[in-house]
Amino acid sequence: MVEIMYGSGLRLMECCRLRVKDVDLDRRQITVRMGKGDRDRTTVLPGVLTERLRVQIDRVAGLHALDLRHGYGGVELPDALAAKLSGARFDLGWQFVFPSARLAVDPRGSERRRHHVHTKSVQRALRNAAIGAGIRKRVTPHVLRHSFATHLLESGTDIRTLQKLLGRKDVSTTMIYTHVTRGGAMGVRSPLDVQPAFAG
Repeated sequence: MVEIMYGSGLRLMECCRLRVKDVDLDRRQITVRMGKGDRDRTTVLPGVLTERLRVQIDRVAGLHALDLRHGYGGVELPDALAAKLSGARFDLGWQFVFPSARLAVDPRGSERRRHHVHTKSVQRALRNAAIGAGIRKRVTPHVLRHSFATHLLESGTDIRTLQKLLGRKDVSTTMIYTHVTRGGAMGVRSPLDVQPAFAG
């Protein structure tokens, strides 16, 4: 999940809510449904993750088949679809790519179902990994999204493309990353870096 958030620029909740049908391994793209502002968008899927995601989706398929055998397997659908396509909640395509380890009773009804992994679990795992790696700065899932944007800009991706990948409505909110890519405070180099002979 951490690699997808960094490699695709997904927000934490977008990653948690990712459905099997929205991962296109062949075209190497992810469709984010109802992202911030209830907008859909398409973003890049890192090629290095395709095989591991294929394995993850196979694992989800096995878990889903087991749930169906035990009389479960229905998943929460977006409101409009729940009314229109009630049977779709049992389709593999609508299952979460990162499901919860346990079934739970839906608080809005009495149906037992498998929800997506909880956001707090991902946050805790990332925080523990950062501590284990000796990183002293605060590391959150949103830092991964910022890193995605910054590193794409540094590698030459244009601002409009980045805006679309991030799902931003206004390009001005994406422009903040151009300041970060200049490096240092306000993009200024220290005179000590410019004249290193002085440091001797």
